[in-house]
Amino acid sequence: MSEKIDWYDEFVDLGYTPAKDELICLYYFEPAKGMSEKEAAGRIASESSAGTWTTLHKLPERVERIKARAFHIDGKYVKVAYPLDLWEPGNAPQLLSGIAGNIFGMKALQNLKLIDASLPKKYIKSYKGAHHGITGIRDLLKVKIRPVTGAVPKPKIGFSAAEHAKIAYETWMGGFDLVKDDENLTSPSFNRFEDRVARMAKLRDRAEKETGQQKDALLNITGETKLMIQRAKLLHESGFRFAMIDVVTCGTAAVQTLRDECSDLGLAIHAHRAMHAAFDRNPKHGISMYFLAKLMRLIGVDEIHVGTAIGKLVGTKKEVVDIADMLRSPSVEPGTMLEQDWGTIKPVLPVSSGGLHPGLVPNVMQILGNDCTLLVSGGIHGHPKGTRAGAMAAMQAIEATMDGIDLKQYAVNHKELKQALEKWKYFKPR
Repeated sequence: MSEKIDWYDEFVDLGYTPAKDELICLYYFEPAKGMSEKEAAGRIASESSAGTWTTLHKLPERVERIKARAFHIDGKYVKVAYPLDLWEPGNAPQLLSGIAGNIFGMKALQNLKLIDASLPKKYIKSYKGAHHGITGIRDLLKVKIRPVTGAVPKPKIGFSAAEHAKIAYETWMGGFDLVKDDENLTSPSFNRFEDRVARMAKLRDRAEKETGQQKDALLNITGETKLMIQRAKLLHESGFRFAMIDVVTCGTAAVQTLRDECSDLGLAIHAHRAMHAAFDRNPKHGISMYFLAKLMRLIGVDEIHVGTAIGKLVGTKKEVVDIADMLRSPSVEPGTMLEQDWGTIKPVLPVSSGGLHPGLVPNVMQILGNDCTLLVSGGIHGHPKGTRAGAMAAMQAIEATMDGIDLKQYAVNHKELKQALEKWKYFKPR
């Protein structure tokens, strides 16, 4: 009899019951040609934990205790249980290196997607979560019930710092709470970060004095980690209470560092999800936006983009609602996604953006409710009467929706909304 070469089958135990303190992952998977579901599942559990491609001469007894086990296969979905000892407390990059690492490059798998991970209480305790969270953001802006509002000057990049700040002022004067940099605006030659901060701070103070309302900005500090810390300090010194980070491109390690730095400065973190679709757009391969958002809640952002379901970006209504509910809820009951008890981790505000205008506000609020940030950008700057009127129209759409009044009816006595509806109606961008 020939000697056994591999030991992948030892990582599959369909009769196994995970312990309460084990981390559970849900994967969608498609075996490569000639590979059975069980063989493929064994390779997922092996490569993401303590296995290798061949049997070994000698193993520490510990390996049997810490190895992952594929314990449930249902069609193209598999659940894998990971003992807690596999994971270093508070180390998000190490977690990803395991459950979302080499397994994506295995020839035994034609497709693989990490759908969700259920994080045990003991593991969660090693993370801090959001410093402000939903309640903290509302307190900062003194916005009690309605959605928080914000806009990006459009086009997304091309304005000088002075032009950018002027548009910000018009946005604030139209009633919006926040003005946001876009994901690829940091400090180009024509709009230096330091110049933009100074000019925005001056006009923010003016807008606050003239309106009697709290005004702020989501200025993009994305860059090398030490540079981001410097930029966060400048925001604090300039009176801003938010910092924006492109969390996917920066990576979990940098976001963890900035969570502590921003917390010390009292800054709330606005998480932009730029590059997420490189991971989540393919329904059969990659990492779901649901899990990416869960990971960012764990690390400690205060609000994060989740999509609109009706705007210009991909994402179904169910996907958007599932993500938003996971971010805002103290726990998630098992169903399509895995069970999750967040313990003391604060709820995070979902952000809706991408192709919105006043005519779509009721749809978004029906999907997400009031606990969200609405970013309406091109949909205010493209208003026939300009940015200030566009912001007013969006605020009017929010007011009408909260009062249960149809937009057409409300527009009769609100000319800015009427003008917006005449241009866009209920158009959904493609």
